[in-house]
Amino acid sequence: MNNHFDILIIGGGAVGCAVARELSRYDVSIALLEQEADVAAGASGRNSAVVHAGFNNKPGSLMAKLCVEGNRGFEAACRELDVPYRKTGKLLVAFDQADLDTLARLKAQGEENGCQGLRLLTQEELRAKLPQVGGIGALESPETAVFDPFQYTVALAENALQNGVQFFLNTKVTAIQRTSEGFRVTAGERVFTARRLVNCAGLHSAEVSALAGLDRYAIYPCRGEYFILDKTDVLPMPIYPAPKAGIGGLGVHLTPTIHGNLIIGPSAEYIEDPADTASTQAVMDQLWTEAQQLLPGLQGRQIIGSYAGIRPKQAPPGEGGFRDFVIREEVSCPGLVNLIGIESPGLTASLPIGRMVAGILSLSMDMTKKKNFDPTRKGITRFRDQSPEGQAQLIAQNPDYGEVVCRCQTVTKAEIRQAIENPLEARTISAIKYRAWATTGRCSGGYCLPKIAEILTNEYGMSPEEITHRGDGSHLFAGRVKG
Repeated sequence: MNNHFDILIIGGGAVGCAVARELSRYDVSIALLEQEADVAAGASGRNSAVVHAGFNNKPGSLMAKLCVEGNRGFEAACRELDVPYRKTGKLLVAFDQADLDTLARLKAQGEENGCQGLRLLTQEELRAKLPQVGGIGALESPETAVFDPFQYTVALAENALQNGVQFFLNTKVTAIQRTSEGFRVTAGERVFTARRLVNCAGLHSAEVSALAGLDRYAIYPCRGEYFILDKTDVLPMPIYPAPKAGIGGLGVHLTPTIHGNLIIGPSAEYIEDPADTASTQAVMDQLWTEAQQLLPGLQGRQIIGSYAGIRPKQAPPGEGGFRDFVIREEVSCPGLVNLIGIESPGLTASLPIGRMVAGILSLSMDMTKKKNFDPTRKGITRFRDQSPEGQAQLIAQNPDYGEVVCRCQTVTKAEIRQAIENPLEARTISAIKYRAWATTGRCSGGYCLPKIAEILTNEYGMSPEEITHRGDGSHLFAGRVKG
């Protein structure tokens, strides 16, 4: 196998995969290295799943510019990539005069950034629009949307793959040497060489930069915890509180997901361990209290799960807030393009970031566009989204569509098989989950997980001991017992 490439990308989150997809438009050889068993394994799969409008970001910053640009092109990109997307709008809710002043400032800031349609609502207008929501006024953002960040990242990766990018999962970078021709990168059990190196390692971006000889950056992990509520139509759009100064995020909010659930969160807590995605009782209790202020009708029986994500913040504890993205070729390390501190709105900005990286690389290498680049990708055909006639036709074409494996989400065996046979060859339960959406319902996989394990063993030759949740260290079965 060839281990020499023109460009090596480190990191398989949404930004790394967007960079890969944008660079695959050019006649250069590209590989992406990801330390986990699948793409979207970090912050890209643990967030609020919102396409931001760009009014929260400082005018003139890369965050603001790239977020607004990303928002404007996101719907078209989702159509190309066959990713679920729904423009919902969003409300930021005020509870006192200070909040109202904050919303007026954000409206002016958003308009300076190029956001469209921002509107301040009185308490009466808020009640008329969403009578179930508390507050004394709001800022309405009509360009905000929700989407599926897992499918989005997977789609970017699959589209990059079909356009020639090679993906290496379970491949952690452990050493980087600069050479006369570029870089020598040790990752997993392989050694790669490349003319250019693009660091999209997210939480580990400062570490990767240091491996390349630049230790000037620091990343401070900031954990955000979330509740997942059962499917409901109680809220048609995301609801945020007016942001408070000094916190590490945008405040606890309520977001209807593209799949019909409601999520509550995130919190914002600086932590030491970038892998600590635990849910903690004190924080979850506070989440619930703040959520009920926004939506008084919430009931505890609606909760079906929880999760946490880690923001790669450049702003240290005590400072809080946001520092701007770092996206640049390092003068002291020619050929290294560093992407540091790409936190929210990094998902929204991912494709403009990819275009920016391509522009940077074009200054020092030949970037001739391909004539045969294909921007489209087709995802899994969802049985539950079809009409009765469409479902009957699918079953006639493929009997596996007639066998429901996940009852909560109505996921069929045909969809499970498509997820298992994904182009990236990721075979974990998590990889299947986020492609087919099985195990995500109220029973949390109690019904379908054994059926998926049975398919993997009986039809794909895996032993039970080989089946993992998210890769090494997460095995589901430890051995056999006598019946």
